[in-house]
Amino acid sequence: MRLLEGRIAIVTGAGRGIGRAHALELARQGATVVVNDLGVSLAGEKQDSPADEVVAEILAMGGEAVANGADVADFAQAAELITQAIDTFGGLDILINNAGFVRDRMLVNATEDEWDAVIRVHLKGHFAPLRHAAAYWRLESKSERQRVARVINTSSGAGLQGSIGQAAYAAAKAGIVGLTLVAAAELARVGVAVNAIAPVARTRMTEGVFDARLPEPEDNSPIVAWLSSVDCELTGRVLEIEGGKLTLEDGWRHGASRDLGRRWQAGEVGDAVRAMAAEGAEPEPVYGA
Repeated sequence: MRLLEGRIAIVTGAGRGIGRAHALELARQGATVVVNDLGVSLAGEKQDSPADEVVAEILAMGGEAVANGADVADFAQAAELITQAIDTFGGLDILINNAGFVRDRMLVNATEDEWDAVIRVHLKGHFAPLRHAAAYWRLESKSERQRVARVINTSSGAGLQGSIGQAAYAAAKAGIVGLTLVAAAELARVGVAVNAIAPVARTRMTEGVFDARLPEPEDNSPIVAWLSSVDCELTGRVLEIEGGKLTLEDGWRHGASRDLGRRWQAGEVGDAVRAMAAEGAEPEPVYGA
């Protein structure tokens, strides 16, 4: 029995790179896949979508798949994406939010349009499909047809530690972690586990920026396949993947504290904060700093 036999999945941004690798691995593991890809350049300009090519690869290996060209950051189109999976294959068990692009710029040079575009595709592009999928899973649960559903969101080391020249991208990816935590808490009662990955891979987004010896996109997908399975009971966590290295991120935790039992005076704060900082670990360095 393959790990995802009989399960129905959506993978966004699945035409190239990491998303394509996810779609193919899920199909190998027995899942039926809706391959979503709007078809855009690295900077978000419209191009022909390669989703049909990925579908053809899945069909050639004996799997089931259909293409979808929705803009996942468009609320109505995201709803139609979820509906397509349900109407075509009879349900939805797995949502992998992966779509995105970058517009790298130092903070002082960033434009409003660049900021809005990156936040939209990454953060709203995670929220919109998840919101519609969550509504479907809640309805299924209320109708006593609760599904063992799984959501895998895509964050980044930029969202966890920050990255010089990527303020919008880092902010969006950090927001995705926050979304993951809330969704995991809210959807647990209807059978949905929600996790995020922070993948490291050689893709269009990393070529020319990082070392060419980065891991392959396919290195991330077996972990995503397991997170998509009924065997995975983990929820509300972030896994960083770098080739064969898998790290369970520790996240923000309450550190050292001081409680005066009354309102602080401004002159008291400095010594207290310096003492608390000395008691804790140094923050992870920002990438590129």
